Amino acid sequence: MPTKLLFRDDFYLSTCEANVTAVHDNGAIELDQTCFYATSGGQPGDNGFLEREDGSRINLDVTVTGADKSVILHMPFEGEPRPEIGEKLVCHVNWPRRYKLMRMHTACHLLSVVCPYPITGASVSEDDSRVDFDMSETIDKADITAKLMALVNENHPIYVQWITDEELAANPGIVKSKNVRPPTGMGRISLVCIGENASIDSQPCGGTHVSETQEVGAIHIGKIEKKGKENRRFRIRFVEAPAN
Repeated sequence: MPTKLLFRDDFYLSTCEANVTAVHDNGAIELDQTCFYATSGGQPGDNGFLEREDGSRINLDVTVTGADKSVILHMPFEGEPRPEIGEKLVCHVNWPRRYKLMRMHTACHLLSVVCPYPITGASVSEDDSRVDFDMSETIDKADITAKLMALVNENHPIYVQWITDEELAANPGIVKSKNVRPPTGMGRISLVCIGENASIDSQPCGGTHVSETQEVGAIHIGKIEKKGKENRRFRIRFVEAPAN
């Protein structure tokens, strides 16, 4: 049964009520709706806990997708209790972790603005993320950091617009990733827009992001690695760049 994905409409929603619709042999729990983001597009799935009516908890290790991205599987730690089908639970996302991932994922979008090259890979984590670009140019990491922080400090708004599968197919150039296409077949696709009237950026993305660039905070490019003749890997880290 498809899960109602509440995080798609509210990235800041950290709790919600839900009913259990399935429990798998491996312990995975399906709910009728959820605020837990599932691993996808380089962003890790949320963890946290499910609160039962008696106040006890089912602690979750990670959230992943099922047979397709409309089914969300909440994966408990080994030895956690199993809920009953139809049981009402309250979902609690590990908010400090989610918020760091939102900030970091947004930083990756800003990097794609500063470096307007096709993206060949990406991985978001809490403190150190990477974005790979199809490029051969040599770029100074201090210059990239300065441009990133300029976008952060200008505090541009970030918001989501929705398009259909057909609109995406008619405008393939809005996809920055060279190897991965946005998931379709779910009725709508989210465009993450940065700046008034998407003046800074607009690209399809199903991840979670902050609502203004200033929330990203201090970031810097820790390293630029050469990964082949025409591939460069940029590593983004929180906190200000160290002094030379």
